Amino acid sequence: MGALGLLGLLAACGERERMEPETERAASAPAQPAPARVREWSLPAPVGAAQPDLVIAPDGRRLLSWVEPATGDAHRLRLAWADQENWQAPITIAEGNDWFLNWADTPHVQALPDGSLWAHWLRSTGPSRMDYGIDLVRSGDGGRSWSAPQLVHPAGTRGDHGFVTFWAQAQDQLGIAWLDSRQKAAAGVDRSADAAHDGGHHGGGGAMMLRAALYGAQARQLAEWPLDASTCDCCTTASAITERGVVVVYRGRTAGEIRDTRIVRFDGQAWTAPRDVHTDGWHMPACPVNGPVVAARGNDVWVAWYTEADGTPELRAAHSGDAGDHFDAPVTLARGGQVLGRLGLALGDGRLLASWLEETGTGGQRIVLGSYDPRWQSATRVEVATLAARGRASGMPRLRWADGAAWLVWTDVDDGKPRLKGASVR
Repeated sequence: MGALGLLGLLAACGERERMEPETERAASAPAQPAPARVREWSLPAPVGAAQPDLVIAPDGRRLLSWVEPATGDAHRLRLAWADQENWQAPITIAEGNDWFLNWADTPHVQALPDGSLWAHWLRSTGPSRMDYGIDLVRSGDGGRSWSAPQLVHPAGTRGDHGFVTFWAQAQDQLGIAWLDSRQKAAAGVDRSADAAHDGGHHGGGGAMMLRAALYGAQARQLAEWPLDASTCDCCTTASAITERGVVVVYRGRTAGEIRDTRIVRFDGQAWTAPRDVHTDGWHMPACPVNGPVVAARGNDVWVAWYTEADGTPELRAAHSGDAGDHFDAPVTLARGGQVLGRLGLALGDGRLLASWLEETGTGGQRIVLGSYDPRWQSATRVEVATLAARGRASGMPRLRWADGAAWLVWTDVDDGKPRLKGASVR
Protein backbone atom coordinates (compact mmCIF):
# COMPACT_ATOMS: atom_id res chain seq x y z
CA MET A 1 0.00 0.00 0.00
CA GLY A 2 3.07 2.27 0.04
CA ALA A 3 2.75 5.60 1.83
CA LEU A 4 -0.95 4.96 2.36
CA GLY A 5 -0.03 2.24 4.82
CA LEU A 6 1.56 4.87 7.06
CA LEU A 7 -1.79 6.52 7.62
CA GLY A 8 -3.90 5.25 10.49
CA LEU A 9 -7.63 5.63 10.44
CA LEU A 10 -10.20 5.96 13.22
CA ALA A 11 -13.29 3.86 12.50
CA ALA A 12 -16.98 4.55 12.92
CA CYS A 13 -17.49 4.40 16.67
CA GLY A 14 -21.16 4.80 17.50
CA GLU A 15 -22.63 7.57 19.61
CA ARG A 16 -21.03 7.02 23.03
CA GLU A 17 -20.35 10.31 24.82
CA ARG A 18 -17.72 11.10 27.40
CA MET A 19 -16.99 14.19 29.44
CA GLU A 20 -13.48 15.68 29.44
CA PRO A 21 -12.53 18.56 31.76
CA GLU A 22 -11.11 21.55 29.95
CA THR A 23 -7.75 22.76 31.21
CA GLU A 24 -5.62 25.82 30.64
CA ARG A 25 -3.04 25.72 27.85
CA ALA A 26 -1.77 29.19 27.00
CA ALA A 27 0.56 30.33 29.75
CA SER A 28 -1.18 33.68 30.19
CA ALA A 29 -4.77 32.41 30.17
CA PRO A 30 -6.77 30.99 33.10
CA ALA A 31 -8.44 27.60 32.86
CA GLN A 32 -12.19 27.43 32.29
CA PRO A 33 -14.11 25.06 34.60
CA ALA A 34 -16.92 24.12 32.20
CA PRO A 35 -16.66 20.60 30.73
CA ALA A 36 -16.71 19.90 27.01
CA ARG A 37 -18.86 17.19 25.49
CA VAL A 38 -16.86 14.93 23.19
CA ARG A 39 -18.90 12.58 21.02
CA GLU A 40 -17.40 9.96 18.77
CA TRP A 41 -18.57 10.56 15.20
CA SER A 42 -19.42 7.56 13.05
CA LEU A 43 -17.81 7.78 9.60
CA PRO A 44 -18.71 5.88 6.39
CA ALA A 45 -15.15 5.02 5.33
CA PRO A 46 -14.04 1.34 5.33
CA VAL A 47 -11.05 -0.22 7.03
CA GLY A 48 -7.94 0.63 4.99
CA ALA A 49 -9.07 4.19 4.21
CA ALA A 50 -6.76 7.10 4.98
CA GLN A 51 -5.80 10.66 3.93
CA PRO A 52 -9.08 12.30 5.02
CA ASP A 53 -10.27 15.75 4.03
CA LEU A 54 -13.23 17.52 5.65
CA VAL A 55 -14.93 20.67 4.36
CA ILE A 56 -18.20 22.50 5.04
CA ALA A 57 -20.26 23.12 1.90
CA PRO A 58 -22.07 26.46 1.37
CA ASP A 59 -25.34 24.73 2.29
CA GLY A 60 -23.87 23.52 5.58
CA ARG A 61 -23.29 19.87 4.68
CA ARG A 62 -20.11 18.18 5.88
CA LEU A 63 -18.10 16.71 3.01
CA LEU A 64 -15.65 13.93 3.87
CA SER A 65 -13.21 12.48 1.36
CA TRP A 66 -10.58 9.76 1.70
CA VAL A 67 -8.33 7.42 -0.26
CA GLU A 68 -8.92 3.67 -0.06
CA PRO A 69 -7.36 0.62 -1.73
CA ALA A 70 -8.97 -0.67 -4.92
CA THR A 71 -8.19 -3.73 -7.04
CA GLY A 72 -4.54 -4.71 -7.22
CA ASP A 73 -2.25 -1.73 -6.77
CA ALA A 74 -4.95 0.82 -7.57
CA HIS A 75 -6.49 3.35 -5.20
CA ARG A 76 -9.72 5.31 -5.34
CA LEU A 77 -10.75 8.73 -4.02
CA ARG A 78 -14.15 8.57 -2.32
CA LEU A 79 -16.56 11.27 -1.13
CA ALA A 80 -19.51 11.25 1.26
CA TRP A 81 -21.58 14.04 2.77
CA ALA A 82 -23.73 14.36 5.85
CA ASP A 83 -26.60 16.51 7.07
CA GLN A 84 -26.22 16.52 10.84
CA GLU A 85 -24.88 12.97 11.39
CA ASN A 86 -26.67 11.04 8.63
CA TRP A 87 -24.31 10.06 5.83
CA GLN A 88 -25.33 9.62 2.23
CA ALA A 89 -23.84 6.69 0.35
CA PRO A 90 -20.20 7.36 -0.66
CA ILE A 91 -19.37 8.03 -4.30
CA THR A 92 -16.14 7.45 -6.21
CA ILE A 93 -14.46 10.54 -7.61
CA ALA A 94 -11.60 8.76 -9.36
CA GLU A 95 -9.56 5.57 -9.37
CA GLY A 96 -6.09 4.77 -10.67
CA ASN A 97 -2.96 2.68 -10.29
CA ASP A 98 -0.54 5.51 -11.07
CA TRP A 99 -1.21 7.70 -8.06
CA PHE A 100 1.45 9.21 -5.82
CA LEU A 101 0.54 8.65 -2.17
CA ASN A 102 2.14 10.55 0.67
CA TRP A 103 1.13 10.78 4.31
CA ALA A 104 1.28 14.59 4.41
CA ASP A 105 0.45 15.63 0.81
CA THR A 106 -3.17 14.53 0.59
CA PRO A 107 -6.15 15.01 -1.76
CA HIS A 108 -8.67 17.79 -1.14
CA VAL A 109 -12.27 18.57 -2.10
CA GLN A 110 -14.16 21.85 -2.39
CA ALA A 111 -17.83 22.82 -2.84
CA LEU A 112 -18.58 26.16 -4.53
CA PRO A 113 -21.71 28.31 -4.11
CA ASP A 114 -22.92 27.36 -7.62
CA GLY A 115 -23.24 23.75 -6.44
CA SER A 116 -20.16 22.44 -8.22
CA LEU A 117 -17.75 20.03 -6.55
CA TRP A 118 -14.01 20.02 -7.14
CA ALA A 119 -11.32 17.54 -6.15
CA HIS A 120 -7.64 16.83 -6.67
CA TRP A 121 -5.21 13.97 -6.15
CA LEU A 122 -1.56 13.36 -7.02
CA ARG A 123 -0.59 11.34 -10.10
CA SER A 124 2.85 9.96 -10.89
CA THR A 125 4.21 11.43 -14.12
CA GLY A 126 7.65 9.69 -14.10
CA PRO A 127 10.27 8.68 -14.82
CA SER A 128 11.54 9.50 -11.31
CA ARG A 129 9.58 8.53 -8.22
CA MET A 130 9.45 12.22 -7.30
CA ASP A 131 7.94 13.24 -10.65
CA TYR A 132 4.25 13.71 -9.95
CA GLY A 133 1.54 16.28 -10.55
CA ILE A 134 -1.84 17.55 -9.36
CA ASP A 135 -4.88 16.13 -11.19
CA LEU A 136 -7.91 18.45 -10.91
CA VAL A 137 -11.56 17.52 -11.65
CA ARG A 138 -14.98 19.20 -11.42
CA SER A 139 -18.52 17.90 -11.09
CA GLY A 140 -21.57 19.98 -11.95
CA ASP A 141 -24.14 17.30 -11.09
CA GLY A 142 -23.53 16.53 -7.43
CA GLY A 143 -20.75 14.06 -8.03
CA ARG A 144 -22.54 11.75 -10.47
CA SER A 145 -20.01 12.59 -13.19
CA TRP A 146 -16.63 14.33 -13.24
CA SER A 147 -14.60 16.19 -15.83
CA ALA A 148 -11.52 14.58 -17.35
CA PRO A 149 -8.52 15.00 -15.01
CA GLN A 150 -6.17 17.82 -15.96
CA LEU A 151 -2.80 18.74 -14.54
CA VAL A 152 -2.67 22.19 -12.97
CA HIS A 153 0.91 22.68 -14.20
CA PRO A 154 2.29 22.29 -17.75
CA ALA A 155 2.29 18.69 -18.96
CA GLY A 156 5.76 17.21 -19.14
CA THR A 157 7.09 19.35 -16.30
CA ARG A 158 9.52 17.31 -14.23
CA GLY A 159 9.52 17.32 -10.45
CA ASP A 160 6.85 17.30 -7.76
CA HIS A 161 3.77 19.46 -7.45
CA GLY A 162 1.45 19.27 -4.46
CA PHE A 163 0.46 20.56 -1.01
CA VAL A 164 -2.70 22.14 -2.38
CA THR A 165 -5.12 24.57 -0.79
CA PHE A 166 -8.54 25.36 -2.35
CA TRP A 167 -10.89 28.33 -1.91
CA ALA A 168 -14.04 29.74 -3.50
CA GLN A 169 -12.90 32.73 -5.56
CA ALA A 170 -16.42 33.40 -6.88
CA GLN A 171 -19.79 31.64 -7.18
CA ASP A 172 -18.41 29.45 -9.95
CA GLN A 173 -14.66 29.97 -9.71
CA LEU A 174 -12.17 27.81 -7.84
CA GLY A 175 -8.96 29.22 -6.43
CA ILE A 176 -6.01 26.89 -5.94
CA ALA A 177 -2.47 27.39 -4.63
CA TRP A 178 0.25 24.74 -4.55
CA LEU A 179 3.96 24.08 -4.18
CA ASP A 180 5.66 23.70 -7.56
CA SER A 181 9.17 22.43 -8.35
CA ARG A 182 9.48 23.49 -11.99
CA GLN A 183 12.34 25.84 -11.01
CA LYS A 184 14.18 22.97 -9.32
CA ALA A 185 13.65 20.70 -12.31
CA ALA A 186 14.88 23.38 -14.73
CA ALA A 187 17.99 23.82 -12.60
CA GLY A 188 18.65 20.08 -12.63
CA VAL A 189 18.09 19.59 -8.88
CA ASP A 190 17.67 15.91 -8.01
CA ARG A 191 14.22 15.17 -6.63
CA SER A 192 14.42 11.40 -6.93
CA ALA A 193 15.33 10.55 -3.35
CA ASP A 194 12.69 8.77 -1.30
CA ALA A 195 13.47 11.13 1.60
CA ALA A 196 12.24 14.22 -0.22
CA HIS A 197 9.03 14.39 1.81
CA ASP A 198 10.51 12.83 4.92
CA GLY A 199 12.79 15.72 5.88
CA GLY A 200 15.31 15.39 3.06
CA HIS A 201 16.88 18.50 1.61
CA HIS A 202 17.91 18.94 -2.00
CA GLY A 203 19.65 22.24 -2.46
CA GLY A 204 21.51 24.03 -5.20
CA GLY A 205 20.37 26.01 -8.18
CA GLY A 206 16.63 26.08 -7.69
CA ALA A 207 13.95 26.30 -5.03
CA MET A 208 10.43 25.10 -4.59
CA MET A 209 7.95 27.88 -5.34
CA LEU A 210 4.35 28.79 -4.49
CA ARG A 211 1.97 29.25 -7.43
CA ALA A 212 -1.77 29.93 -7.70
CA ALA A 213 -4.46 29.68 -10.38
CA LEU A 214 -8.15 30.27 -10.97
CA TYR A 215 -10.49 27.81 -12.71
CA GLY A 216 -13.90 28.59 -14.18
CA ALA A 217 -17.20 26.79 -14.65
CA GLN A 218 -15.97 24.56 -17.48
CA ALA A 219 -12.90 23.51 -15.45
CA ARG A 220 -10.75 25.76 -17.63
CA GLN A 221 -7.82 27.65 -16.19
CA LEU A 222 -8.53 31.40 -16.21
CA ALA A 223 -5.24 32.70 -14.79
CA GLU A 224 -2.04 31.57 -13.10
CA TRP A 225 0.61 33.36 -11.02
CA PRO A 226 3.95 32.73 -9.32
CA LEU A 227 3.55 33.95 -5.72
CA ASP A 228 6.86 33.18 -4.02
CA ALA A 229 10.07 31.97 -5.65
CA SER A 230 11.49 30.22 -2.58
CA THR A 231 9.39 28.12 -0.23
CA CYS A 232 9.73 25.07 1.97
CA ASP A 233 9.78 21.94 -0.21
CA CYS A 234 7.04 19.95 1.49
CA CYS A 235 5.01 21.94 4.03
CA THR A 236 1.24 22.15 3.91
CA THR A 237 -0.47 25.35 2.74
CA ALA A 238 -3.77 26.93 3.82
CA SER A 239 -6.13 29.73 2.75
CA ALA A 240 -9.02 31.84 4.06
CA ILE A 241 -11.26 34.62 2.71
CA THR A 242 -11.12 38.18 4.04
CA GLU A 243 -13.08 41.29 2.98
CA ARG A 244 -10.00 42.28 0.96
CA GLY A 245 -9.59 38.93 -0.75
CA VAL A 246 -8.15 35.51 -0.11
CA VAL A 247 -5.03 35.05 2.01
CA VAL A 248 -2.70 32.07 1.57
CA VAL A 249 -0.25 31.02 4.27
CA TYR A 250 2.75 28.73 3.81
CA ARG A 251 6.28 28.15 5.03
CA GLY A 252 8.96 30.23 3.32
CA ARG A 253 12.63 29.47 2.83
CA THR A 254 15.52 31.91 2.66
CA ALA A 255 19.00 31.39 1.24
CA GLY A 256 20.14 30.94 4.84
CA GLU A 257 17.56 28.18 5.43
CA ILE A 258 15.23 30.21 7.62
CA ARG A 259 11.81 28.51 7.46
CA ASP A 260 9.26 30.98 8.82
CA THR A 261 5.56 31.38 8.05
CA ARG A 262 4.60 33.77 5.22
CA ILE A 263 1.37 35.22 3.88
CA VAL A 264 0.16 36.63 0.54
CA ARG A 265 -3.23 38.17 -0.35
CA PHE A 266 -5.18 38.35 -3.63
CA ASP A 267 -7.62 41.23 -4.16
CA GLY A 268 -9.11 39.74 -7.32
CA GLN A 269 -6.61 41.47 -9.60
CA ALA A 270 -3.14 41.18 -8.10
CA TRP A 271 -1.25 39.43 -5.29
CA THR A 272 0.66 41.18 -2.53
CA ALA A 273 4.36 40.50 -2.06
CA PRO A 274 5.16 37.75 0.48
CA ARG A 275 5.64 38.90 4.07
CA ASP A 276 6.41 37.06 7.29
CA VAL A 277 3.57 36.55 9.74
CA HIS A 278 6.29 36.72 12.39
CA THR A 279 10.07 36.55 12.09
CA ASP A 280 10.78 33.50 14.23
CA GLY A 281 14.17 32.95 12.64
CA TRP A 282 13.84 29.16 12.58
CA HIS A 283 16.97 27.79 10.92
CA MET A 284 16.01 24.42 9.46
CA PRO A 285 18.12 22.90 6.64
CA ALA A 286 15.40 20.36 5.79
CA CYS A 287 11.64 20.17 5.40
CA PRO A 288 9.65 20.14 8.66
CA VAL A 289 6.34 19.29 6.85
CA ASN A 290 4.33 21.15 9.54
CA GLY A 291 2.75 24.01 7.59
CA PRO A 292 0.64 26.90 8.98
CA VAL A 293 -3.16 27.20 9.18
CA VAL A 294 -5.38 30.26 8.83
CA ALA A 295 -8.90 31.48 9.54
CA ALA A 296 -10.52 34.81 8.66
CA ARG A 297 -13.65 36.87 9.18
CA GLY A 298 -14.03 40.37 7.78
CA ASN A 299 -10.57 41.90 8.00
CA ASP A 300 -9.54 39.78 10.98
CA VAL A 301 -7.03 37.04 10.18
CA TRP A 302 -5.73 34.41 12.59
CA VAL A 303 -2.70 32.24 11.81
CA ALA A 304 -1.21 29.37 13.82
CA TRP A 305 2.01 27.54 13.07
CA TYR A 306 4.67 25.14 14.33
CA THR A 307 8.24 26.23 14.99
CA GLU A 308 11.41 25.12 16.73
CA ALA A 309 13.07 28.53 16.51
CA ASP A 310 14.06 28.36 20.19
CA GLY A 311 15.13 24.72 19.99
CA THR A 312 11.88 23.33 21.43
CA PRO A 313 8.71 22.30 19.55
CA GLU A 314 6.21 25.12 19.90
CA LEU A 315 2.85 26.15 18.47
CA ARG A 316 2.53 29.89 17.98
CA ALA A 317 -0.43 31.99 16.84
CA ALA A 318 -1.00 35.61 15.86
CA HIS A 319 -3.86 37.95 14.93
CA SER A 320 -4.15 40.61 12.23
CA GLY A 321 -6.87 43.25 12.12
CA ASP A 322 -6.04 44.50 8.60
CA ALA A 323 -6.41 41.39 6.44
CA GLY A 324 -2.85 40.23 7.00
CA ASP A 325 -0.90 43.44 6.42
CA HIS A 326 0.32 43.48 10.03
CA PHE A 327 0.18 40.97 12.88
CA ASP A 328 0.23 41.33 16.65
CA ALA A 329 3.03 39.69 18.60
CA PRO A 330 2.50 35.92 18.65
CA VAL A 331 1.30 33.91 21.63
CA THR A 332 2.21 30.34 22.54
CA LEU A 333 -0.52 27.71 22.29
CA ALA A 334 1.61 24.73 23.32
CA ARG A 335 5.28 24.06 23.92
CA GLY A 336 7.41 21.05 24.79
CA GLY A 337 8.92 17.87 23.43
CA GLN A 338 5.50 16.22 23.32
CA VAL A 339 4.17 18.67 20.69
CA LEU A 340 3.95 17.18 17.18
CA GLY A 341 1.91 19.94 15.54
CA ARG A 342 -0.09 19.15 12.34
CA LEU A 343 -2.47 21.96 13.19
CA GLY A 344 -6.10 22.59 12.37
CA LEU A 345 -7.91 25.93 12.82
CA ALA A 346 -11.56 26.97 12.73
CA LEU A 347 -13.86 29.83 13.81
CA GLY A 348 -16.98 29.03 15.79
CA ASP A 349 -19.49 31.17 17.68
CA GLY A 350 -16.99 33.88 18.60
CA ARG A 351 -14.23 31.44 19.56
CA LEU A 352 -11.07 30.27 17.83
CA LEU A 353 -10.53 26.52 17.77
CA ALA A 354 -7.11 24.98 17.18
CA SER A 355 -6.33 21.27 17.04
CA TRP A 356 -2.97 19.52 17.10
CA LEU A 357 -1.23 16.24 17.83
CA GLU A 358 0.91 15.43 20.86
CA GLU A 359 2.83 12.35 21.97
CA THR A 360 1.38 10.67 25.04
CA GLY A 361 4.63 9.46 26.60
CA THR A 362 3.52 5.83 26.30
CA GLY A 363 4.23 5.48 22.59
CA GLY A 364 0.88 6.72 21.30
CA GLN A 365 -0.52 10.10 20.33
CA ARG A 366 -3.43 12.29 21.35
CA ILE A 367 -5.51 14.91 19.56
CA VAL A 368 -5.89 18.14 21.50
CA LEU A 369 -8.48 20.86 20.87
CA GLY A 370 -7.84 24.34 22.23
CA SER A 371 -10.48 27.08 22.41
CA TYR A 372 -9.59 30.78 22.55
CA ASP A 373 -11.09 34.23 22.34
CA PRO A 374 -10.29 36.37 19.24
CA ARG A 375 -7.03 37.56 20.84
CA TRP A 376 -5.82 34.01 21.53
CA GLN A 377 -6.59 34.39 25.25
CA SER A 378 -9.06 32.75 27.71
CA ALA A 379 -7.79 29.33 26.68
CA THR A 380 -9.40 25.98 27.37
CA ARG A 381 -8.10 22.55 26.40
CA VAL A 382 -9.82 19.26 25.60
CA GLU A 383 -8.10 15.97 24.89
CA VAL A 384 -10.33 14.64 22.13
CA ALA A 385 -8.90 11.16 21.63
CA THR A 386 -5.93 8.92 22.32
CA LEU A 387 -4.49 7.19 19.25
CA ALA A 388 -2.62 3.93 18.82
CA ALA A 389 -0.87 5.42 15.79
CA ARG A 390 2.75 6.42 15.99
CA GLY A 391 4.85 8.76 13.88
CA ARG A 392 3.35 9.57 10.48
CA ALA A 393 0.63 6.92 10.76
CA SER A 394 -1.79 9.51 12.16
CA GLY A 395 -1.45 11.62 9.02
CA MET A 396 -3.01 15.08 8.95
CA PRO A 397 -6.09 15.50 11.19
CA ARG A 398 -8.85 17.81 9.95
CA LEU A 399 -10.92 20.34 11.94
CA ARG A 400 -14.09 22.21 10.92
CA TRP A 401 -16.92 24.08 12.68
CA ALA A 402 -20.61 23.54 11.87
CA ASP A 403 -23.95 23.45 13.69
CA GLY A 404 -22.54 24.64 16.99
CA ALA A 405 -19.78 22.04 17.23
CA ALA A 406 -16.19 21.37 16.27
CA TRP A 407 -15.92 18.37 13.93
CA LEU A 408 -12.65 16.46 13.70
CA VAL A 409 -11.48 13.54 11.57
CA TRP A 410 -8.14 11.79 11.73
CA THR A 411 -6.37 8.52 11.05
CA ASP A 412 -5.47 5.77 13.47
CA VAL A 413 -4.21 2.21 13.22
CA ASP A 414 -6.35 -0.85 14.03
CA ASP A 415 -4.67 -4.27 13.80
CA GLY A 416 -1.99 -2.75 11.62
CA LYS A 417 -4.45 -1.21 9.14
CA PRO A 418 -5.44 2.43 8.62
CA ARG A 419 -8.88 3.37 9.89
CA LEU A 420 -10.68 6.74 9.92
CA LYS A 421 -12.13 8.11 13.12
CA GLY A 422 -14.02 11.25 14.01
CA ALA A 423 -15.47 13.24 16.88
CA SER A 424 -17.61 16.28 17.59
CA VAL A 425 -16.90 18.62 20.49
CA ARG A 426 -19.47 21.01 21.96
